[in-house]
Amino acid sequence: MPTTPVKAKRVSTFQEFESNTSDAWDAGEDDDELLAMAAESLNSEVVMETANRVLRNHSQRQGRPTLQEGPGLQQKPRPEAEPPSPPSGDLRLVKSVSESHTSCPAESASDAAPLQRSQSLPHAATVTLGGTSDPGTLSSSALSEREASRLDKFKQLLAGPNTDLEELRKLSWSGIPKPVRPMTWKLLSGYLPANVDRRPATLQRKQKEYFAFIEHYYDSRNDEVHQDTYRQIHIDIPRMSPEALILQPKVTEIFERILFIWAIRHPASGYVQGINDLVTPFFVVFICEYIEAEEVDTVDVSGVPAEVLRNIEADTYWCMSKLLDGIQDNYTFAQPGIQMKVKMLEELVSRIDEQVHRHLDQHEVRYLQFAFRWMNNLLMREVPLRCTIRLWDTYQSEPEGFSHFHLYVCAAFLVRWRKEILEEKDFQELLLFLQNLPTAHWDDEDISLLLAEAYRLKFAFADAPNHYKK
Repeated sequence: MPTTPVKAKRVSTFQEFESNTSDAWDAGEDDDELLAMAAESLNSEVVMETANRVLRNHSQRQGRPTLQEGPGLQQKPRPEAEPPSPPSGDLRLVKSVSESHTSCPAESASDAAPLQRSQSLPHAATVTLGGTSDPGTLSSSALSEREASRLDKFKQLLAGPNTDLEELRKLSWSGIPKPVRPMTWKLLSGYLPANVDRRPATLQRKQKEYFAFIEHYYDSRNDEVHQDTYRQIHIDIPRMSPEALILQPKVTEIFERILFIWAIRHPASGYVQGINDLVTPFFVVFICEYIEAEEVDTVDVSGVPAEVLRNIEADTYWCMSKLLDGIQDNYTFAQPGIQMKVKMLEELVSRIDEQVHRHLDQHEVRYLQFAFRWMNNLLMREVPLRCTIRLWDTYQSEPEGFSHFHLYVCAAFLVRWRKEILEEKDFQELLLFLQNLPTAHWDDEDISLLLAEAYRLKFAFADAPNHYKK
């Protein structure tokens, strides 16, 4: 690793990076075998054997010794289909993470983003083809064949008489193709049954039930007992993002109904700011089944038939309700769930990267000051909507994804910015950075790297929050 001062040397070009890594993952690897590693019942010995074999083969080809410590978040690309393996030997990642960042030459903000993005595999090419990881050199036919093959696997699973939900979770961990995402989310959230013949009747029954709630409760929104709740919802919705979606009158009305009905039917928590953000991903995923939109931020519902919008509204309500069932203590009085998760995050980071933890403590930055929003909004205010949707593909594939696994994602997210954090020496500047992280240009590749690191942390530090569970 370079030992010169951080600004004395420019970073290597992408071509140099490519030449050193292009053969790290061969097309000969069994993609299905790697994909299976996402299962919760994953065998650690099998993980280590597979990971070490790949690293050993790569090192032999490059004429370098095999790596002994797990790489940091930005050091080496990983195939999306393979959640990362637990590191061997000492489970502390502080040294390897620290060295991976402090040894990299510093560069301007304008140069940093392209470099980070170049260090991850393209979303569609989880295993390199033709000996290169450069998406520009991959033939469109090869990518199309790969995408079509993966989409076909999803369609076969979904079309069977009884969908194997465990297999669907394994396949969904590394991302769900857009055409099958609506149905997959409905199944993984528990909204629809695995039996294909029961789905139409279930949809019809649940949609009818939701609009019975509307008829029964919605007119009470102006009653004295409920008017404060409705007023707060009415104020919060225009503050949501993306603006191009939220400011459409039809969308505003739909969101108001969903949030008000949920609040009335869940008096233990009622409506709490933050719940409003959780409506958007479900609504956008379900609406994209009926419209063509290049960017999810620019979805236009004006051409969608009223009956379709009604059904999407009901589906969104029920899927959001299923999500909130697992994290409702985040939104009850004093929000104890969030308080506990922030404390667990603090302990976890102190074990993952003691230097970052100590730096925050020395500058009197408290985790609650920046991580409360991470837990309250599930990182939706920290990353673009397209990244949230990709993130939720994996959350719905993980047991307790929105509660337990989210903790490790937040830890990986914080350590991802360790270099910038350690450079900030002022309380105000440090807190401002943590509350406004530069993720505007993130895409699926960045989220896949983040999830890969979170998965590795989950295995290496799974015991970190245990005494809080008691």
